[in-house]
Parts: sequence; structure tokens; C-alpha cells
Amino acid sequence: MPRILTYNVHRCVGTDRRLDVGRVADVIAEQAPDIVALQELDVGRARTGGVDQAHEIARRLGMAFHFHAALKVEEELYGDAILTAHPERLVHVGPLPGYPLVPRLEPRGALWAAVTIDGVEVNIINTHLGLVPREQQIQAADLAGPGWLKHPACNGPTILLGDFNAGPTTVVYRTLSARLAAARRLSPHRRATATFPSRAPVLRIDHVFVSPDVRVLDVTAPFNPRVRVASDHLPLVMDFMLPARGAEAPSSSAT
Repeated sequence: MPRILTYNVHRCVGTDRRLDVGRVADVIAEQAPDIVALQELDVGRARTGGVDQAHEIARRLGMAFHFHAALKVEEELYGDAILTAHPERLVHVGPLPGYPLVPRLEPRGALWAAVTIDGVEVNIINTHLGLVPREQQIQAADLAGPGWLKHPACNGPTILLGDFNAGPTTVVYRTLSARLAAARRLSPHRRATATFPSRAPVLRIDHVFVSPDVRVLDVTAPFNPRVRVASDHLPLVMDFMLPARGAEAPSSSAT
């Protein structure tokens, strides 16, 4: 049973204001995921000691990784990553459009890798959307379009996940769930899946969306003393099953 985890790590600075890459890696390792999608990673930034956080977390987990810098300030990078110990290949990385009427918004992007589990290749798209609602809507429409979810290469099992900064009642959520199903709604278990703020989570802004050939077994937001302090978000974890190798994918679409 594969497991995937998405986690906004807040540049590995916890709610106690302590920078601790190892603590974040331990939180992830405790969940034993096969695939990890991370947001808000610093790479070579002075504010976090110049550490390549993507590389260091991957090293501690014994995983390979792909990193996409949504923001570049000279040699300093900030962005998102996909990590796994399974066979993988990078498919596409790129920026997401901003909202021209609001200048100087933080750049946003997405990262797409194909990971093979038990002989089945699954598309993993990790993203972190902006904070302005209209900006988020533009970015969600871009993700749902020909550059990403409608791209000819995006066929077969597909998982879109990350920090969307938008809840289940928003245009963003409806835009993406028109292309892929919201995993939380497919889970046979009803669990708390709010992820923000980590000390007392009330907002569901981190999400997982899946294609019809990904069977959702469980979706959880781990909540214990170490997780509550390691970042300002909780991780969101999904257990799932993939179709058997060579099996025909379901023809039904997400609703």
C-alpha cells in the first residue's frame, strides 16, 4: 500500500522559531511515505544558514529528489520538491502565472515527476499557490489546462497535491476537483484533515487530488507534539492503491 505525503515545511522553521531541518525530516520519516511533496524549502539562503534543505531532507530519508525554485535571489533559492526512493523521472517544472493587477506577488510554480511503484507509473504534481484569491484562481486554471493536467503526457494515475492556500468552498477547489477528485472526499474514513495552523488546525488548505485510477484508502493529518511544532502546517498523508500493471484504467471522470 503506497503512501504519499504533502508538507509545507515553512523553511524548516518551527512554531517555536527554531530552525531544525532534522526535526522536519524526522516528522516525515515517522509517517514512512513512499513519495514526499514539500513546499517552502530554502536552498542556499542566508536566512537559514545556507543549507540546501531539499538535499538534506532527501539525504536523511534515503531518497532522490527534484527541486524547483519558484523564487531566485541571486544564488539563493526558494521553492518546492518531490522526493522518493522509487524509480522516478522529472517530467516538467515551471512557473505559474501571477495576477498583474497586484504587483510584486511572490512567484509560484509547480513540479511534475513520474514515479514508478510496483511497475505502475504515477504522475505526481506538487504546487504551492499564492495568497490572493484571484491569483489562486488564475494559477488553478493554469494547472487544470494544457500545460499540466491536460498535457498529453499526463495520462494514467495522477496525483496533484500541495499547499493551495484555498479551502474546499473556493473557486480554486472547484476548478481542480472538476479535473481530479478530492482525495478527502473519497476516503472511506472520516478523519480531521485540517492542516493550518499546526498548533490548532482549523483550515483545510493543503489538498490531494487524484485521477479515477487512484484508489484512496485513507487521508490523515498527523497531530502530535513534534508535528505541531516542526512547521506552521501539519503534513497531509494519503494511503492509496494503484491499478495492477497492465490493468485498464477506469473510464469514469471525477465529480
